[in-house]
Amino acid sequence: MPTALNRSALLLAVLLALAPHTRAEKADRALPMVVEADKPGSMDMQKQIVVFNGNVVLTQGTTTLRAERVEVRETKDGQRSGVATGTAARRAWYREKRDALDEFVEGEGERIEFDTRSDTLRFIGNAVVRRLRGNELVDEITGQLITWNNTTELFTVEGGTTPANPSGRVRAVLGPRADAPRPQAPAPASRGGNAPAAAPR
Repeated sequence: MPTALNRSALLLAVLLALAPHTRAEKADRALPMVVEADKPGSMDMQKQIVVFNGNVVLTQGTTTLRAERVEVRETKDGQRSGVATGTAARRAWYREKRDALDEFVEGEGERIEFDTRSDTLRFIGNAVVRRLRGNELVDEITGQLITWNNTTELFTVEGGTTPANPSGRVRAVLGPRADAPRPQAPAPASRGGNAPAAAPR
């Protein structure tokens, strides 16, 4: 059970606003941020560093970050950077709703780095980023490093050799636009009856 000191550390870390605003729902920015963890957190007031460990879950409206460990640093001018680290069994995971759209963007990596100054997210190590329309997978990008620049709304992906991907190739599956016309299904073949007779010559 968290002690009063631990709860105070959690509250201060919430006020530090751990995650960058990455085109999430605009209403999320006015909502409180909630951080939960299985283990006590730590706070260094001199260095402005806050650390959470053990099944960390950070939520702010429709935005969610899950990791085994989260470390956040704040500079004197109020900019923040952080690292979320997963485990061998479960990568760090991030998800947000796109503003004014029924779409979500989610990503996974062995490590997730975020920086409010550059307004970027970096998914590092066995990285995957997906775009979902409702519950339907629309786009998926895989690689060793995926960088998401929120200012330009640009994703870049880099490869790297791993035991699971010895070639180091990157991969992207891109779905059609939401307003693209869907191909019509072919008319069903007629059942029963005889085929029409050939016209006499």
